[in-house]
Amino acid sequence: MTDERDDDGHEFSSGQGVDADYDAFTLDPPELGEDPSRVDPVDSRALTDELDRRNIGSEDVDVEQLIDVGLSYMGINRFEEATETFERAARFAEEDSLEAQEARVNKGAAHAQLEEFDQAVGAYQEALRIDEESEHAATAETNLAYALWESGRGEQALEHAERAVETDPRFAEAWYNRGFLLVERGLAEDAVKCFDNAIRLGYRDAGVLEEKARALEEAGEHEQAEEVADQAEELRRETEEQLIEEQTGQAPGPGGQPPQGGRGGQPGAGGQGRGGQPGAGGRGGQGGGLGGQSGGRSGQDGEAEGPERELEGEGPEGF
Repeated sequence: MTDERDDDGHEFSSGQGVDADYDAFTLDPPELGEDPSRVDPVDSRALTDELDRRNIGSEDVDVEQLIDVGLSYMGINRFEEATETFERAARFAEEDSLEAQEARVNKGAAHAQLEEFDQAVGAYQEALRIDEESEHAATAETNLAYALWESGRGEQALEHAERAVETDPRFAEAWYNRGFLLVERGLAEDAVKCFDNAIRLGYRDAGVLEEKARALEEAGEHEQAEEVADQAEELRRETEEQLIEEQTGQAPGPGGQPPQGGRGGQPGAGGQGRGGQPGAGGRGGQGGGLGGQSGGRSGQDGEAEGPERELEGEGPEGF
């Protein structure tokens, strides 16, 4: 069969062509600024982070809004996405700015929720490198104490718990953490004073009273320890009844006491409420502590085996 196009004899144009130095389009890969020797080959974010910096200017990113996105992830327990979002916020923030520090503290909080304590330590240390005296410093210090404690470095943890109360003497959760660690070192009398400070500053829940009772017991104040332990049990019962009433709209009936709740919740995450006192899960609100649920959530329900002991930690920044 003869090709009809050959019979037409039509002469197609060969085009004008381009100059030899034309480079508007190329198949060669772009030159990226990352040093291959410093990039983890399994880090899936290395390329996207580099492209972010190439294609998006810092002036085009609302860092505060990006931090809020990370906090929203924290609120729905999507902690991996939160770590990525806070990392991007820190990268786009002005170098060594307060916003960069806030993003680093929150990144540590998200890592702590994932029990990635080495990464949490690194994030808190980077935050403190930026500024050791800012409004976020005490939170970073106390949460660093928590991450170090969970990593088995109790002596270093106490050092940072001390720095937290020195940085902000009105930080109730930091006083609790210092007291907790002092009990572990056998300094029960000093620990009692710390717990008293935490309570005086407004941090009064069953867990704080239980730790105070333990410290009193170890200090030889047995009668007072028993009295405080009873107060803790009563406060825990009242809190649980109030929670049931809020959830069901009615108080528990006779004989229907709720099960005793342990305090063995997930590790708390770090942050300070924007524009307010250091808070967990709320801007300017009271916070849970190292080892406690962020956002003031209670631990898993348990039987009457007694609560699990834990440090206190702060909730995410500004959430």
